[in-house]
Amino acid sequence: MTILVPLLLALLALSGAPLFAVITASALWGYYQTDVDLMVMAVEIYRIAEMPVLIAIPLFTFAGYLLGESKAPQRLVRITDAFLGWMPGGLAIVALVTCALFTAFTGASGVTIVALGALLVPALDKAGYPERFNLGLVTTSGSLGLLFAPSLPLILYGVVAQQMSLDTPVSIDDLFVAGLLPGTLMLVALSIYSALQPRAKADKPQHKFDKAEAWAALKDCAWEIPLPFIVLGGIYGGLFAVSEAAAITALYVLIVSVLIRREISFSKLPVVMRDSMKLVGAILLILGVSMASTNYMIDAGIPEAIFEFIQQHVTDSFTFLLLLTLFLLVLGMMLDIFSAIVIMIPIILPIAVEYGIHPVHLGILFLANMQLGYFTPPVGMNLFIASFRFNKPVMTLYRATIPFFFILLATVLVITFWPALSLALL
Repeated sequence: MTILVPLLLALLALSGAPLFAVITASALWGYYQTDVDLMVMAVEIYRIAEMPVLIAIPLFTFAGYLLGESKAPQRLVRITDAFLGWMPGGLAIVALVTCALFTAFTGASGVTIVALGALLVPALDKAGYPERFNLGLVTTSGSLGLLFAPSLPLILYGVVAQQMSLDTPVSIDDLFVAGLLPGTLMLVALSIYSALQPRAKADKPQHKFDKAEAWAALKDCAWEIPLPFIVLGGIYGGLFAVSEAAAITALYVLIVSVLIRREISFSKLPVVMRDSMKLVGAILLILGVSMASTNYMIDAGIPEAIFEFIQQHVTDSFTFLLLLTLFLLVLGMMLDIFSAIVIMIPIILPIAVEYGIHPVHLGILFLANMQLGYFTPPVGMNLFIASFRFNKPVMTLYRATIPFFFILLATVLVITFWPALSLALL
């Protein structure tokens, strides 16, 4: 019976059973085996409801979905094109920056591909860029914003890490700062590659910097420009906490989108709320049952046992990080980033700390690796989203993303093995 239950749970997971159900069943079985009252599951789920910072997740998600349903993506493309479009490879750099900023607020790279793909791919095609380059750029740049505040994965990693009772505290503010340089490195690397791309004769030549258009784009984005300053300036200026910044952001975006710009009608607002809370509900449910499962694993000494096993074969942090990178690439293909954080971080984080890896650095390298896994063949999720969005065979997307994959893989290795890049601004 002891052997049959894990096999049954693995079979359920492989057959497509909901992830939270598999995690719940495994935790309940573990507690039952150790004669612990199963009411502990309900206690753990209730415990996350008492975490003040957790309110940031639904609020930032709601704000991101509102921005996605409004005409903010078009305005974001316009203003970045006005200020960056004159550069060599300007429109490609515009696409990279726009996708990164949009993903930072929505927290979902797939949403970025769907929302911005219809704008960016035709524009890149008209500018004379090859189709393969266009598809690869939009497919890969959709995940770049995961390292920039107020990215939901950054917040979720901080929430999970704070439950681990580490000697080195992990604050979400620190994670926001730590992601700046690694995220910028990824953007710069792809921008250099994009600037070197040859272009066919375009219908519309590369434009010069136009002060009038830049001013018009600024005025058009007058309501969106304050958002980063509200979030980052407020947090780091000590005006309010992350959860308060989330509440202010959601209220601000709601007022602008519904009352001032009137791009989202009152009749459509409940639909946007429902869609955003579907994602939040899934995250919180998995988080709740995963916390219960994590406590069981800690009580059972599973992280320590795994560390002792690894230590017998891996004696230095360099080798550990190399193996971790390979593992996370595979994990990024198989799991969405939210599930990966709540399931794997409670196991990986204590082991990484034993190897002398700073928990904030681990968070950044974890997310950097996971965002690379989103478009790693053969089963990276963004490959299939882009295939559906652009009506192209998935093999075409495989070939299109190969150059971007290796460029970003190089940056991921730099982020992983150069901790100062993540920790320098703390």
